[in-house]
Amino acid sequence: MTTIKNSDALISHGDVESRKNIVALLEGMWDKVDSYKLIHKLMYVENNILHIGSKSYDMNKLAHIYMFGAGKACNAMAMAVCNILGNRLTEGIISVKIVEESDHYVNTKVYNGGHPLPNEEGLKAAEDILHMIDKGTPDDLFISVISGGSSALLTCPKSGITLADEIAAQDILLRSGAKMEEINAVRRHISKTNGGRLAEAVLKKGAEIVNIIVGDGVGALPTVDITVPLAFAGTPVAPDKTTLADARACIENYQLKDMLPQSIIDFIFTDDERHETPKAFPESVTHFCLNNVPDSCEAAIQTAKEMNIPSMVLSTFIEGESREAGYFFGALAREIQANKRPIAPPCFIFCSGETTTKVEDGCRGKGGPSHELALGFAMTAKYTNGAAIASVDTEGTDGTTCYAGGLTDSKTCSELEDAGVSIFETLREHDCGSVLEKLNSSILTGNTGTNLCDFNVMFVPEKGGNS
Repeated sequence: MTTIKNSDALISHGDVESRKNIVALLEGMWDKVDSYKLIHKLMYVENNILHIGSKSYDMNKLAHIYMFGAGKACNAMAMAVCNILGNRLTEGIISVKIVEESDHYVNTKVYNGGHPLPNEEGLKAAEDILHMIDKGTPDDLFISVISGGSSALLTCPKSGITLADEIAAQDILLRSGAKMEEINAVRRHISKTNGGRLAEAVLKKGAEIVNIIVGDGVGALPTVDITVPLAFAGTPVAPDKTTLADARACIENYQLKDMLPQSIIDFIFTDDERHETPKAFPESVTHFCLNNVPDSCEAAIQTAKEMNIPSMVLSTFIEGESREAGYFFGALAREIQANKRPIAPPCFIFCSGETTTKVEDGCRGKGGPSHELALGFAMTAKYTNGAAIASVDTEGTDGTTCYAGGLTDSKTCSELEDAGVSIFETLREHDCGSVLEKLNSSILTGNTGTNLCDFNVMFVPEKGGNS
């Protein structure tokens, strides 16, 4: 199945052979981490017994099966559960970023939540889920399907904090340059649904909950066996490792105290144990993890072997300023082609993680961190013939665009010059998305069925080997 919808445009210019290799690599990677396929390996019904990994449930003894979910991979995850359960699913409620005509569900209400900033639909979804959980009994089973993006797509601020306050806060936090875990420390604590609160609500009804999760936290290890339950932290259905102290540190370290809504400052800086998120759950809360951030690189290695092209993973922990990461990749490409280290060309280099972009006040350009990384790479790639990179947000939308990210190469700077575009001004204005779209260098996918933060793939040919 093809994930990239504009492949022909992407490979119609620039370093064509390098671009073809990168597009093929991305297709293979996305196919291997597709949540819909993985859930069908994890979950099935046989003789009216529901099997979810190593857990099993006699459906004759279950009064109801409820499903709720949110996240940028939630479409594929929820569709898989619906396909497996059919009308055995009593009720489902999900909040997704992109509603596609091809989506199909059973007994499930779909909300079009907001991301990266929350919206009214996400609030309605959260309230609806809380009402559904309130109907639960000890004879019921709840199944959650959660992936990255749930903090924005499912929003329900604590009393005294308005939706407008939360939207303003998330906008400020995302532009501050703070790491995602630091941002999460704030938004988990001001939410009725995030930071494990939904699992906490299910437990209060005496019901059991099974959580199927796609992890998007930088620092996790690769997935080994999806059928084995494991400890998990974060999300609306798992214990929260961040604390109120972490939230306060984020606000103070990035000098946000005078910028955030006063209702949020008052809440975070009030010493009240009720404001802390849950830190542990009993065994009636089970987590199955389909994928973690490093799995995009694991899938890429397999794909590169199938393509018979040498490859290596440079890091699965990449963070920091996006454009500077792009500069580094450009320098690395030069080293590989000139000195054959740390690997000889032709080769792929893979990285995963989550770079960020600090956006100055007044800058409202179109794009996201992946677009900015790709354009940063282009500035230095001009010295390395045939070098190309794709930087993508694996769920399919980067920043404020409808694109997954960008693909640039050693000829991109020349293309920009020919178009009369200043790469320096583009980076200053954070308008990389607009520019790469005009160059047919933005990668269009729609929902991809996963959400493993950022994935970067660089291809470096032998010197003089590609054009």
